[in-house]
Amino acid sequence: LFTNLYTAIAVFFQVVGETPLSVEQVTVLGALMLVGHSLPVEGAVAKRAGVPWWGTLVLRVGGALLLAWLLHCFYSYFGLLQAPVELVWQPSFSSAPTLSSWALAQLETLALIFVIILALIVLLKLLKRLGLERWIHLGLLPLLKLLGIGRSAANVTVIGFTLGLSYGAGLLIRDVQNGMLSKRDSTLALCFLGLCHSVIEDTLLILMLGADITGILWARLLFAVIVTAVIARWPKATGNQQ
Repeated sequence: LFTNLYTAIAVFFQVVGETPLSVEQVTVLGALMLVGHSLPVEGAVAKRAGVPWWGTLVLRVGGALLLAWLLHCFYSYFGLLQAPVELVWQPSFSSAPTLSSWALAQLETLALIFVIILALIVLLKLLKRLGLERWIHLGLLPLLKLLGIGRSAANVTVIGFTLGLSYGAGLLIRDVQNGMLSKRDSTLALCFLGLCHSVIEDTLLILMLGADITGILWARLLFAVIVTAVIARWPKATGNQQ
């Protein structure tokens, strides 16, 4: 919950060791980690984009626990994924992680995020000049309509969904400050991205632990769509602003 997935996976390997786990257990744990991680960094970014800390904690922590519980109930009831897990990859640790190495890694991550956001802004301007931005909006229109998110948030939603919350929220901050996004659209986009973001990199990381893709990708995506759609139809949650 407090660090990124790389740190969590390192701790996972050190703590679990030779403890036998089922595919269900790893999938449930993986889904929980995918929704709830890096809260200090990603929560601060979300706050800059308009979502308060309490909203982030309720959505991310509550959503992580709820999704993990639902997956556990589903897999246990139908007797699915009960076989012992087979780790796809296991690291070898040359030394124990230290607080200073963790802090340095966080600084490197923040610097990398800044560079990537800058590159994304340039890319978005290029797409707009080439006329490709309109086609992206049209392709996402059905999903955005279901989620109650306006077209103006299409680009940042795609970027956050594929690359990560920090990248998408970074662009949201820019668009909100420039008056390009309404409070409703930015809030709903952040709610969706808080539950389901970085589906490429993060999903692959958890797959290395032996988790099943149905729980860590498809169930997470369905969960994010349902929760965001419910929030979109709750006027007090978004200020009912169009």
